[in-house]
Amino acid sequence: MKSLKLAAVLAVAAVLAACSQKAETTAKAGNVDGERIAAAAGNGEWLSYGRTYDEQRHSPLDKINASNVGQLGLAWMYEFDTDRGQEATPIMVDGTLYTTTSWSKVFAFDAKTGALMWSFDPKVDGKKGFDACCDVVNRGVAVWKGKVYVGALDGRLIALDAATGKELWSVQTTDTSRPYTITGAPRVIKDKVLIGNGGGEYGVRGYLSAYNANDGKLVWRFYTTPNPNGQPDNAASDKVMKEKGAATWFGEGWKETGGGGTVWDAMAYDPKLDILYAGVGNGTPWNHVKRSDGKGDNLFLSSILALKPDTGEYVWHYQTTPGESWDYTATQHIILADMNVGGAARKVLMQAPKNGFFYVLDRTNGQLISAKPYVPITWAKGVDPATGRPIENPGVRYENAPSLQAPAPFGAHNWHPMAFNPKENLVYIPAQVIPFAYTPDKGYTYRAGGWNVGTDFLANALPTDKAQIAALKAMVKGELIAWDPVAQKARFTIQHPYFWNAGVLSTGGGLIFQGAAQGEFAAYSASDGKKLWSYQTDNGVIAAPMTYEIDGEQYVAQMVGYGGAGALSAPFVLPDRPRLPGRLLVFKLGGKATAPAYVRPEKFEIDLTGVTSTGDAKRGFALFHQNCQVCHGPNATGTYLPDLRRSQMLLSSDSWKSVLIDGALAERGMASFSRFIDAKGAEDLRAYVLTEARAVQGAAAAPPAAAPAKGGPPPKS
Repeated sequence: MKSLKLAAVLAVAAVLAACSQKAETTAKAGNVDGERIAAAAGNGEWLSYGRTYDEQRHSPLDKINASNVGQLGLAWMYEFDTDRGQEATPIMVDGTLYTTTSWSKVFAFDAKTGALMWSFDPKVDGKKGFDACCDVVNRGVAVWKGKVYVGALDGRLIALDAATGKELWSVQTTDTSRPYTITGAPRVIKDKVLIGNGGGEYGVRGYLSAYNANDGKLVWRFYTTPNPNGQPDNAASDKVMKEKGAATWFGEGWKETGGGGTVWDAMAYDPKLDILYAGVGNGTPWNHVKRSDGKGDNLFLSSILALKPDTGEYVWHYQTTPGESWDYTATQHIILADMNVGGAARKVLMQAPKNGFFYVLDRTNGQLISAKPYVPITWAKGVDPATGRPIENPGVRYENAPSLQAPAPFGAHNWHPMAFNPKENLVYIPAQVIPFAYTPDKGYTYRAGGWNVGTDFLANALPTDKAQIAALKAMVKGELIAWDPVAQKARFTIQHPYFWNAGVLSTGGGLIFQGAAQGEFAAYSASDGKKLWSYQTDNGVIAAPMTYEIDGEQYVAQMVGYGGAGALSAPFVLPDRPRLPGRLLVFKLGGKATAPAYVRPEKFEIDLTGVTSTGDAKRGFALFHQNCQVCHGPNATGTYLPDLRRSQMLLSSDSWKSVLIDGALAERGMASFSRFIDAKGAEDLRAYVLTEARAVQGAAAAPPAAAPAKGGPPPKS
């Protein structure tokens, strides 16, 4: 009997101990605060989106280095349930790796073994995909004092229990009657969760918000464009908007759209100065003439804002592109560093925004230190060092005539994160060169819920001549540039076969890591760019990698999955590859795991025998490039969203109309276009896409050209 009682006591004690241990683990999960993030600058932890508040994306970890990186192998992997673009940078806190996928889903893994600990699906309505200009992507979470925060595509900011993934609170940060989205990662500063939003192509008014990290209550909000009714907002931006901003806007065009200026990605923080830095996006419409009668700088579009994180109080701003007219955002990655410039120690802020200039600013006051182009550009000849304003070339504002120029709206550098190596004193820029024909849209009128850019996309339809297409493709480049921010010049450049490549990681092991569009993840020497190791991911890579250490072993993690604006809008200059499921790949020295080969769906050509249309294909061509190009590619070349040339819906007018007009696939993101196109227009579109479908089938059926005999002339055609 005594032994039974003793056993019972021991059993109860064991249960209590287990419960206590579980409670202790739960309490410790996600235990991040400002002091810990600040301390991470000197250790190998990755606790925030850019690793540390300065967003340098440089880890001092050096166990994986130039001498042994060739031994890097796969430690573990996980395949996700979505095949859209994967843009997240994972965060690792105390052995748990947190990441997000497209559609704003959150996952937590054991960072050593890859075991799934929990997952969370915010169940974003598929219809919201229509409002996402650049794919249904998400760039990651923030972790703070036991909570994980994610911004959902539909504008919600959601707090989850870091140990269980259970939803703790949710707040709607946007007006749901407007086409706002969230794709960026939140940041947390001094118990405030900072989140912006997107939607600048459609028609929204941009702002940055701070919410109480504990309960989700709004603390402050800073609007980046004036109130269209001329009234105060009772917001942190009221004072500076009255004193500086409002007077830089003219006309009525911006009042319909909200003006744009969304804060959709970049943020950084200096704890010693107690200043938050945020990048601001493009105007709506893009076309300055349509937006503001071609007058005024339109503050705070395309600007870097410096604010006080406690209140949102304005400190200073620097506008990279005054009166922007080209989608030249300043939302690109911001890096803070202390460096010697001109013989003096300076606290600098660095950015390579879309407009093609690399900016070095004094982050204490926003004064320009230097600005030089990091890629070939044609829209401006330089930046005036006295005023900080670009020196524009004639005609680039396309008021009366088209302007073929670089960069394109994709930018010389887009959202893909850079990295800064303090030892090499280099910033590694995932850059690109791609032209665009900016053309005034003479018939522009505001269309609620649609794209409102004031630029006629018809001018960017593809030529039909193969030689011209080849020449166009040759103009498009993807590069990784090692940029010296003091000398303002490249030390070396790595050429990629395609544009729209991945973000970058720098490490203390003398390495830089980057993925690429063709389906590769590689390590290069940080000093000279020599490729030292590579892994074939098969699927394309756009996200930035990260690294962490557990039990003395260093790991490198990379999200894999292609998508985003480049893949949707310019597929003809990218790999011809179907959408494939996203994956998380984690590597370590001596890793022996293997990733299964992707099962690629077969391409089936539809039978067009006897299929006809009463529509006007020529009119459909124009309608397509005005309404469909951004998601389905110029000339219907898109493959990352459904390839319309191979769609069964093309076979009958009724099926086509059921999608385009009746919204049969709205839950999958293909909303009804009945607001913009009538039934006749829908059939005109179908007639045009049928011509492209037949052209594809004709090209596939044509016999290959005979190769010329050795030493002899080519055969006559």
